[in-house]
Amino acid sequence: MQILVDADACPVVIREILYRASQKRQLKLTLFANQSFQVPVSPLISLYQVAQGPDMADHEISGRVEVGDLVVTADIPLASEVLEKGALVMTPRGERYTENNIKQRLQMRDFMETMRASGEHTGGPPPLNQTDRKAFADQLDRVLTRASRQP
Repeated sequence: MQILVDADACPVVIREILYRASQKRQLKLTLFANQSFQVPVSPLISLYQVAQGPDMADHEISGRVEVGDLVVTADIPLASEVLEKGALVMTPRGERYTENNIKQRLQMRDFMETMRASGEHTGGPPPLNQTDRKAFADQLDRVLTRASRQP
């Protein structure tokens, strides 16, 4: 198992939780972004800088993900793609995307996109708070523990 992160929109505090988890569990962690930023010096942690352009990180993640990997993203179409490839998916807020809920999430995303296109101001998600950070850390621990127990 490796962890792949859609890092452009991933909050720094969530990346820091992922860095610690990677080191603690000795898992490869790759962050995909279209801009450079510092990552800890570790043979387990790397930053893959993609070309500028929409969805470039998504395409790279989708092309590299393997069965059983964990992808961290808030991008619902990317989540749907990697679920089809047998990967696990969670958001930076700790929500799991699964085969059971991804279609509903895609429908809601499309509905909200239609609303925005018609001029409706829907706003974005609220800022990440301490509860969200804890939810992410707890869910990450559950996912990684469960994965480590599987043959």
